[in-house]
Amino acid sequence: MTRHLMGIAEIRARMGGITRQRVYQLALRPDWPKPYDELVQGRVWRIADIEAWITANRPALAGPRAGRGD
Repeated sequence: MTRHLMGIAEIRARMGGITRQRVYQLALRPDWPKPYDELVQGRVWRIADIEAWITANRPALAGPRAGRGD
């Protein structure tokens, strides 16, 4: 199944196991992508938006996309 959205847990895994708190800190940055939607379980982002941010801001993490579920 191809997934198009990711939540905090998926972002944590994609960024090498950073903490939940660190994802919340990143989400406060003005250059962080806006959430696609907010669910009862929390915010979700488009994978493409997060990948673009990683490529621009964390080039060492760019490349093969972990946790996509393709």
